[in-house]
Amino acid sequence: MPAELPPAVRSALVTGGYRSGWWAVRRMPESTARALFSRLATDVHRRRGRAVRQLEQNLARVAPGASQAELRALSLDSLRSYFRYWCEAFRLPVTDAAEAAARVDVANPERLLDPMRAGRGAVVALPHMANWDLAGVWSVHAGMPVSTVAERVRPEALFERFCTYRRALGIDVLPLSGVDGGPPQADPTVVLASRLRAGGLVCLLADRDISARGQRVRLLDAPARMPAGPAVLARRTGAALIPVTLWYEGERMRMQLHPEVTASDGTRLRDAVPAMTQQVADVFTAGIRQHPADWHMMQRVFVDSSGPPVSAGTLPDTIAGSGPGAGSGQAFEVPAPDAAPYGARAQG
Repeated sequence: MPAELPPAVRSALVTGGYRSGWWAVRRMPESTARALFSRLATDVHRRRGRAVRQLEQNLARVAPGASQAELRALSLDSLRSYFRYWCEAFRLPVTDAAEAAARVDVANPERLLDPMRAGRGAVVALPHMANWDLAGVWSVHAGMPVSTVAERVRPEALFERFCTYRRALGIDVLPLSGVDGGPPQADPTVVLASRLRAGGLVCLLADRDISARGQRVRLLDAPARMPAGPAVLARRTGAALIPVTLWYEGERMRMQLHPEVTASDGTRLRDAVPAMTQQVADVFTAGIRQHPADWHMMQRVFVDSSGPPVSAGTLPDTIAGSGPGAGSGQAFEVPAPDAAPYGARAQG
């Protein structure tokens, strides 16, 4: 078995792998790139690593009566949707913004446009479905620049590259921590609140808590924790809190803007936040049940992670010889959904 590479070398290989992928996929015909990423999804699914098993455990909450074969088929569809997201992410910087935005069909856009035109600002809460970056591109093209936050990941050079990529799309990314793991230079909660009070738009992935202090909710009929940040920000600033669900339909992406989530006037913050977060969870539950293959949740989200039984199989947890680090003696793990996208965390 090859010796473990030093962290610095492994970080350089991972960063180099992603950079190479970015360079190559941008230059391929789109049909070729899509076919390549579909094959990668099939290979990842066949090898049945930890991320795939966790995905199936989460999907078992969506379809509790599904057989093992049905669950395996659903997880393959979900991985293909997820790898489609990555393919599109690699290609977005060289795709015309108007062309990219035109691929998004939006239901009830007035639910977002009205509070933005009124100067209230809006917090959009999204689950890990379809392509949230493409949703951001649509918003920017519609004249609504996006602010968001991101969990800092390693290697640092890769994190900065993802941030630069999103800023080029018009999505301003605020890191949740400093380079050394300490506090960031600017408190993202304070910055986001300021932008909301100025009538801005904040978009936050909100179906998985990354703070260990999230709000307890019922998601897909099971206890889970979701970030309280979207509700806290909306309640403190007067911004509209709007849940959104996304899914692919053929070559297009659909985006459903749901009714504004509210709490009764006069309700204290400590009472309003749980109620509003549960309303968001209810919207996510309905959306995920309608389009389960487009939910890319490969990390633990439920308080009781046992779920319905899912066979672990005997294949390794990683994919040797493919993706970043291939040929280095290291294995390529499925990138976690939060390795690149924006997340949500705000203190109550």
